[in-house]
Amino acid sequence: MDSIIVAIIGCVGSLLGSLIGVVASSKLTQYRIAQLEEKVSKHNSIVERTYKLEGAVTELQHDVRDLKESR
Repeated sequence: MDSIIVAIIGCVGSLLGSLIGVVASSKLTQYRIAQLEEKVSKHNSIVERTYKLEGAVTELQHDVRDLKESR
């Protein structure tokens, strides 16, 4: 009888330990995914701004060229 109680306590302890490990791992994974999403968002913002700046620089280059030609 004592060995059955010890086995049940051991089984419950193993299950709880596994469950706690899975929950902790899941929380860490969710946190890391959120951090990566934030980094990607910042990167995309920089790419968009760079694209707009390149367009503005191209327009300015055309304007400078036109001003040089009109002299």
